[in-house]
Amino acid sequence: MGYDLMVFNKESAPRSRAQFMQWYEEQTTWVENHGNVGLAHVSRSLRGWLSDMVKVFPAARGPFAHTMYNNLADYSIGKDIIYVSFSDAAAKAAYTTSLALAGKYEVGFFDVSTENAAILFPENGRLLALPARKKEPAPRKGWLGVNWLSPARIR
Repeated sequence: MGYDLMVFNKESAPRSRAQFMQWYEEQTTWVENHGNVGLAHVSRSLRGWLSDMVKVFPAARGPFAHTMYNNLADYSIGKDIIYVSFSDAAAKAAYTTSLALAGKYEVGFFDVSTENAAILFPENGRLLALPARKKEPAPRKGWLGVNWLSPARIR
């Protein structure tokens, strides 16, 4: 199975849940063609997030690949998003680390693997959730507010 999440450029993502989900589908069709450009097409905040993440969860493939670790991650990088897949065993640590770094670098966070998951946007050093759809169950208990200088907490 595995655990997936996505961080995104806050300026590029829509602020309504329905529009965000449509945008998410468009972003993850991976039609972008960056060739050998590397990370030049990615925002500074997403590059910062990625730089810190690969220190904790090394890449399983690509230019940052490592083969000596058990906590490898599969990174897919687009212009406005970074989509990451982890093993189930790394899910909790990946969630906590990714969320803290999203606050630090002021990028959005979407917990792809959770049904009706919160979509979090950075604002004033915190990650704030878009409202959940009313007809679906509320998102599971999770981190809805993060101050990157202190541990995440349930709001």
